[in-house]
Amino acid sequence: MSVTLEDNKRKAIAVKLADMKATQNLLIANEKSLISVCPDREITNRLEGFLRDDQKNLGIIDTVIVQYGIKAEPNPTMQQEIEEVEKMMQDSELTLFDKVAKHELLKHTQAMAGVLVHKAGQVVGADIAVAIAPLNTVNFENRGHEEQLKGIMESLSTMELTGKPSDSGLWSRVQDTIAALSGIAGSLISRNDHEINICDLIRLDHTKVYSLFSQIKATNDSQKLEEYFGQLYQDLNAHAEAEEQVVYPVVRPYFNDVQKLYDEQAEMKQTLEQIKAMNCEDTVAFKAAVELLAAAITTHIKEEEEEMFPRIHSSFGDDQQKQLATDFKIAKSQIQDQRLVSASH
Repeated sequence: MSVTLEDNKRKAIAVKLADMKATQNLLIANEKSLISVCPDREITNRLEGFLRDDQKNLGIIDTVIVQYGIKAEPNPTMQQEIEEVEKMMQDSELTLFDKVAKHELLKHTQAMAGVLVHKAGQVVGADIAVAIAPLNTVNFENRGHEEQLKGIMESLSTMELTGKPSDSGLWSRVQDTIAALSGIAGSLISRNDHEINICDLIRLDHTKVYSLFSQIKATNDSQKLEEYFGQLYQDLNAHAEAEEQVVYPVVRPYFNDVQKLYDEQAEMKQTLEQIKAMNCEDTVAFKAAVELLAAAITTHIKEEEEEMFPRIHSSFGDDQQKQLATDFKIAKSQIQDQRLVSASH
């Protein structure tokens, strides 16, 4: 069977995520440019806050792309739009208000893209909803930035038209709006999502795998079975290879049963290849094979979460656990990139 994930809906989401990453890089570049030319210290302070948030949110978007498991290039029109905005930001004839107004529009575009990806994920598959969940933080922070940018635009327009600052109640109104948005977001907002530790990152993978097994169990549609297994095949292989490159070697001195985890993953890879060779139109046999795999994976996950995770928490400091998460994400991304190149040849 095919595991190239030719499903158009999943590819479309991958392209939109790539667009979001390109837009996020543009937002960061814009903010650096605006900070360098803005004469108002209060506005500059807010722009510097945006910059810190957006640099953090770029890391979250990177994490989501890796968790999603399908790589894509941005839409061809995206590069053209980026070049136009970059040119506008360097245009000395445009006012600071004009540039901030364009930046606010870009923030709105990014916020809406995040909402679109979120809604599409809910429709296409539960595993996608799991993978893109961290985007909630990015989406709500962009909404908050939009409100602050409206306040900045009001302040700049008043200054440009009258030569005087806007009324002192402006920023308090902006803060009230942001507080309301934060209340709506509730627990979805976390200032530390970019500093996720290795156990939480691995657990995200485990949750996504469970959702794929559930979707396979719930359908007898051969096309859906191929789609879900294709995603499962790629996710499990990338996850296992990244763990074997980054996590297991570091944990081995502190956890005597690491070799058992290596052996279980080697067996898992063989089982994945055997299921890949099956005809998914024979749904009974195919789903029975996947069910056996699910049982083995469940045992493996339990060993990691109940035995390996406590050893990691007790043996490594917070910074080390966060660095392991970064290394794991980089390794997994490189594995996905290599497979994308291999599939294209």
